[in-house]
Amino acid sequence: MDQLAVNMDKFSGKTDDREIVISRVLNAPQKLVFKAWTDPAHLINWWGPNGFTNTFHEIDIRPGGVWRFTMHGPNGMDFPNLIQFINIVESERIEYLHGSGEDDDEEQFKVTVTFEKEGNKTRLTMKSIFPSAAIRDMVVREYGAIEGGNQTIDRLEQELINMQTTLNHLQQ
Repeated sequence: MDQLAVNMDKFSGKTDDREIVISRVLNAPQKLVFKAWTDPAHLINWWGPNGFTNTFHEIDIRPGGVWRFTMHGPNGMDFPNLIQFINIVESERIEYLHGSGEDDDEEQFKVTVTFEKEGNKTRLTMKSIFPSAAIRDMVVREYGAIEGGNQTIDRLEQELINMQTTLNHLQQ
């Protein structure tokens, strides 16, 4: 846990110039959206931008747990990922560090995902904080982080439709 504490220092202080914030109202109840984020059977269907698939190597979604996976890009490239969960509040919030899993990963960033009830819908907000403005700008420019984040939420929306369709069929 000491390594996690050291890493957290990079994400304190003024963060406006180091953030990417993506927010969207999803046409699904808060608990269902949270389930899509925390159930590997659903997460595998939507995680990542268009054309990406994933291989999950280890997934333990709880504070202190880790999620190791490889993202497979449409161009055939593989991207190792490591998520370390910091805090989880059922149906409300997930906080984690996201990086490559390599020691001294300079591009590792902190993400806070919030799930806010808005009637029968959910406002999902993903706030990513990077160690520096230069790293934030680089991931936007070289990795298409904002577009990729929006495509990922598009895919989440489709998974939520599929989940609701399945629930409706089961209730009939």
